Amino acid sequence: MTAVDQISGTIHIEPVAGHIGAEISGVDLRTELTDPQVAELTSALHEHKVLFFRGQDIGHAEHIAFSRRFGAVTPSHPYDTDAPTEFPEILAVDSRLYEKRFGVRKFSYTNFWHTDVSPLINPPAASLLRAEIAPERGGDTSWTNLAAVYAGLPESLRSFLDGLRAEHRFGGRQPAWAEDSDYARKVAESPLVTEHPVVRVHPVTGERVLFVNPGFTTRILGLSPRQSDALLGLLFDELSDPAYTVRFRWEKGSLAFWDNRATAHLAPSDLDHLEVTRVLYRTTLEGEVPVGVDGQPSRSVAGGQFVSAS
Repeated sequence: MTAVDQISGTIHIEPVAGHIGAEISGVDLRTELTDPQVAELTSALHEHKVLFFRGQDIGHAEHIAFSRRFGAVTPSHPYDTDAPTEFPEILAVDSRLYEKRFGVRKFSYTNFWHTDVSPLINPPAASLLRAEIAPERGGDTSWTNLAAVYAGLPESLRSFLDGLRAEHRFGGRQPAWAEDSDYARKVAESPLVTEHPVVRVHPVTGERVLFVNPGFTTRILGLSPRQSDALLGLLFDELSDPAYTVRFRWEKGSLAFWDNRATAHLAPSDLDHLEVTRVLYRTTLEGEVPVGVDGQPSRSVAGGQFVSAS
């Protein structure tokens, strides 16, 4: 596909930013996709990294069915206890639940850039998030293209990063929950910690992807704490450069589908002073163990693989 509008069958793909994102129309997610439609959307996902659908009047069952056309759907989250009993694959991103869960008033798990559950040995391959209740103003989500970020670095820095590993720990350097919350106890009892390559090779496109994020990456292995913090600070600044990002305005019935192997995303931080409700629902697709430029896979320190129950 090229970087211009395309029409193939009923699907219309319109890129929306310079490095990332495309709006999809001509698809009704209440109906089962054809194999050619799945193939075209998969190709678009790998090219544009995040796809946006609007006006989709679907519930949990249709959301899960759509997700399954692209891979095995995992349980909602390693630490989730609020998934609907009849739909254990659904994670509720619900401002009404977070105060109970984390002990603080929040509108999302974290307000740092993050790749979903990267502390797993096999982080999700993709995530699909749909809006049920969206505030009239604010509450946007942003994504960044980590393959483009890596490609934009100087060659000498890329070569240095290719040989490094980093620790990803659930909670990161600044946990998003109160120390005495149930969530803190849950994470302490079953920690998730993995050593991933700083640069992973995308298993489908072959792209080299900068695989660190402020939400979960705690340190670069083999460097002093001062050196590690300085290098991570530089990389976090690069991945948050607006040149590599796209921002999406949620409405009821909107759905975002992103390649979790090649992106990080940022939840909103502009709602804390407003008395509003924001409710979205997410599914994730089972991922593989990342592999570095040297061909070596990630190494689990704590926690096993996260896989589909089917």
